[in-house]
Amino acid sequence: MSANHFSIDADLVSGDFAALQRDLVSVRDVVRFAVTQFERAQLFYGHGTDNAFDEAMALVLQWLRLPFDQAAVVLDARLTERERAAVLAAIRERCVDRVPVPYLVGEAWFAGRSYSVDRNVLIPRSPIAELIEAGFEPWLGGRYPERMLDLCTGSGCIGIACALAFDESEVVLSDISPEALAIARRNIERHGVGDRVSALQSDLFAALSGERFDLIVSNPPYVDARDMDELPPEFRHEPRLALAAGDDGLDLVRTMLREAAEHLTDDGLLVVEVGNSWEALEQAFQDVPFTWVEFERGGHGVFALDRQQLVEYADAFGA
Repeated sequence: MSANHFSIDADLVSGDFAALQRDLVSVRDVVRFAVTQFERAQLFYGHGTDNAFDEAMALVLQWLRLPFDQAAVVLDARLTERERAAVLAAIRERCVDRVPVPYLVGEAWFAGRSYSVDRNVLIPRSPIAELIEAGFEPWLGGRYPERMLDLCTGSGCIGIACALAFDESEVVLSDISPEALAIARRNIERHGVGDRVSALQSDLFAALSGERFDLIVSNPPYVDARDMDELPPEFRHEPRLALAAGDDGLDLVRTMLREAAEHLTDDGLLVVEVGNSWEALEQAFQDVPFTWVEFERGGHGVFALDRQQLVEYADAFGA
């Protein structure tokens, strides 16, 4: 147990909730307690919130299935003994085991909608959500994408959000992990898009021979070896398969750049998130004019290239 844990309430650490259950009666009590414990535990935030209060509200309200927009109404509601025990156990997991809130409550928000998640998928947090909400403009130039591919889909949130934004488009969700695809299929059903969205197991483009798309979007693994070694404990609960991508974070992206042109229509567009590995990408392909998307709500490391550019620089990509 680290030194930080000695400042957390001893009964919380031990899992002996009897005294806490007597003292914590209402939703407000539990939220207040959670804020204090999160601060004492010196948690790392980055899965939907950036401070202890918002994290506490997210955990307690979502665990109890209470609406965020009605928080003021329910804060003074009394909890049953069983509810208090369950919420305290979740607070303990967040503080002691550093489990991110979305895994504790089984859902995460992306582009204004809730998605099912578990530890087989990355927790949604991509800035590509802002790009989807903008209809990928000006990058699509007014073109309507009839077929789209979400490569390395994980929970399916990017592809499903695309399908909801373009309500007549066909979308393929692709991932190498069968466990991730099980979650993606659950989210397809949850959002009622099964008539237009399908899930396919594939190692990048391996199972997509002959398939072409107007838009390929991907948030692939892109964390380099150094960043993997320095990840906060919260991120180590996420599947390594969805994070690690070699020494420079570009193992999968190199393959995408080589092969994407074969799977795009003539005026098709490739949009890929590489996060902090953007510098390594520019260093590796110095002659390629990557267009980097600027986001109003924060985020970086997302580039766009059209098929013509991918073909033009095929030699640089090793295609």
